[in-house]
Amino acid sequence: MTETMLKPIRAGLIGAGIKASLTPAMHMREGAAQGLEYAYELIDLNETGMTSADLPALLADAEARGLCGLNITHPCKQDILPCLDALSAEARALGAVNTVVLRNGRRIGHNTDWWGFAESFRRGLADADLGSAVQLGAGGAGAATAYSILSLGLRSLTVFDRERARADALAASLSPLFPQARISTGSDLAAAMGDADGLIHATPTGMAKYPGLPLPVGLLQPRHWVAEIVYFPLQTDLLKLARERGCRTLDGGGMAVFQAVGAFELFTGRKPDADRMLAHFQALTA
Repeated sequence: MTETMLKPIRAGLIGAGIKASLTPAMHMREGAAQGLEYAYELIDLNETGMTSADLPALLADAEARGLCGLNITHPCKQDILPCLDALSAEARALGAVNTVVLRNGRRIGHNTDWWGFAESFRRGLADADLGSAVQLGAGGAGAATAYSILSLGLRSLTVFDRERARADALAASLSPLFPQARISTGSDLAAAMGDADGLIHATPTGMAKYPGLPLPVGLLQPRHWVAEIVYFPLQTDLLKLARERGCRTLDGGGMAVFQAVGAFELFTGRKPDADRMLAHFQALTA
């Protein structure tokens, strides 16, 4: 064990409406299992009255207090970029960061969301048809899920977002990275769902504080697979209604766990036990 690993480890999560997050519990439980003194805190913008504009001050405070890293969630995954010194290749490609390592006076942005979604999809929808899919949401999480599903071999992706320019920008940035795939911005959701094999939901809709459905349920057909990123609640209305209509579904829990697996290793320098972290998450959400 190195001298660095003998020291207490402190990390945190910045986001809005994150009081119910299970990320601290997952990190600290895995730290304890590895014999680490690990403290992980929540920095909830809603509780502090702050916004993304306060990210520079929050990062400076975290550095001053000796935190080794921060996870970043909605609505800060893209707004954090100007505050960083460097980006991993994946974070640069995605234009979104969910993990910041604070080390030697530098702030290095990473993205473990994309791998988290990919690992969850591989485990939960291994034989899904990857001919074509619709994705709802082109923000920080949507950038990760799009990159992820294209990495898994999806041949056609249609992206929808309330801000058309954001969907256009995501499609334009990913197209050179995946020249074998057709990546476009959608304008007719009903038509796109009529042609699609699956749906990726990558917006906050369905979270406890953003109730509702992201699309008319009548657009879901039994042939569709439906992958969700929301994990609180774990069983969103979208997933419940999709299953009632005969769809195969994937909840957001796996992405939450496996992005934490990646972040844990970045923060601590130790490889976590992914199956142990998944089992802990399942116990917490049982």
